[in-house]
Amino acid sequence: MVMPTNTIVQNYGPPFAVHGDVDNLKFSRQIKEEAIRNGIKKPKGYTVSWHLNPEIERHHFGRSHPMKPWRLTLAKGLITSYGMHYAMDSYVSRKATPEELAEFHTQDYLDYLKTAMPCEPVSYPSHPHNLGGDDCPIFEGLFDYCSMYAGASIDAARKLCNHQSDIAINWSGGLHHAKKSEASGFCYMNDIVLAILQLLRHHPRVLYIDIDVHHGDGVEEAFSSTDRVMTVSFHKYDKDNFFPGTGPLNSTGPEDEHNPGAHHTVNVPLNDGIDDEQYTSLFKTVIQSCVDRFQPSAIVLQCGADSLAGDRLGPFNLQVQGHGACVAFCKSLRLPLLLVGGGGYTPRNLARARPNETSIAIGCDATLNPILPNHTPYRNHFRQTTLFPTPDELLTGRRLNRNTPKRIAEIVASINEELRFVNHAPSVQMQDIPPDLTGLRDEVEDEIRENREDKDEDYRKEKEEAVGVDMEL
Repeated sequence: MVMPTNTIVQNYGPPFAVHGDVDNLKFSRQIKEEAIRNGIKKPKGYTVSWHLNPEIERHHFGRSHPMKPWRLTLAKGLITSYGMHYAMDSYVSRKATPEELAEFHTQDYLDYLKTAMPCEPVSYPSHPHNLGGDDCPIFEGLFDYCSMYAGASIDAARKLCNHQSDIAINWSGGLHHAKKSEASGFCYMNDIVLAILQLLRHHPRVLYIDIDVHHGDGVEEAFSSTDRVMTVSFHKYDKDNFFPGTGPLNSTGPEDEHNPGAHHTVNVPLNDGIDDEQYTSLFKTVIQSCVDRFQPSAIVLQCGADSLAGDRLGPFNLQVQGHGACVAFCKSLRLPLLLVGGGGYTPRNLARARPNETSIAIGCDATLNPILPNHTPYRNHFRQTTLFPTPDELLTGRRLNRNTPKRIAEIVASINEELRFVNHAPSVQMQDIPPDLTGLRDEVEDEIRENREDKDEDYRKEKEEAVGVDMEL
């Protein structure tokens, strides 16, 4: 069967790159040995899927822009160097279709993104839809870039809906600022909204949680008038001095009590310097209260890594362990879970968070060696050779924690009071999820694998020796 190019799956290579003179087969054996040493294997009783497209990493916002997709290359290299892909069903994501993107974004906005010509960014947006400024420049391949990361999140959500995954991961997604007809904060298309719309076709209620240092304003705005999505955002809040300047504690949804979305917005505004102990305690308390009251049937967790200590744009003191504890808590709730990326502007820090949180998802975090594998691509870029640097190694100086116990207690009390107004389990009329393209995708990928085997005998041998992989990249 001959399929048009880019219809279902992109024909790219394995999810890791071989660098220098390292032999492909030798590199693969090193990875398999690392996986065995770290106890990495398919989790029992549940399935994890990993959705990515290596082409995303080739796009560039501009030399001085803090959003560098190369950070995804570092993260992917470390995940695969540990051999974690052996424990997951891995999928090369397709581009989202125009129809899928139009489920949230306006047609005129999509048309403009598709035809906008690259230009030098200026201080303020020089194009419609908030495009062309320093934050959201127009660069080569912009529309393809957006379509790829959105397609990965949509496919990940469908795997959850079709019970083919229990935890689905798209570390290239999580662009939570994009609006219906406007780019914002380095975000052009809101893959999270598109993924939640897929989940809502099968799940009555979805809980969205955001641990990016910036307020998840785009997702909150998109679902502000429904009682089927509750949005919870933990973020630095300073109305006048920190982007996007939204998300105060008293912002709890529409003021009109007749609006279904009233009381379904939870904002957790934080000050500089919050640490692991304070943050994780607050996170577990708030999320457990939201789950008890809202009773979601699926969770989407945006894992923005700019909340880590030492981030170029973030003022918190979180460590990789504390950030990962939020993922572990959400996993412990035993609900279908979609993990997406987000911010993170110190690449080596983000690249540590992603394998740690992937190890939590697949259940090997307790046996994972924190020393970075010697064969990790770009290992010298991490500076320290451990997955868990100390605060002093991450920071030039620890930020003063301006979150007092009294203020944290006030936040918890205010949220619990607001949650009293949330009705248990709203009744909804369900829609069938659009049929998954699994069968068609498998047929195309069979053809792709055959072509690879013809071209690369070493890759064929590596694939035959692999253990515990349903679909390799």
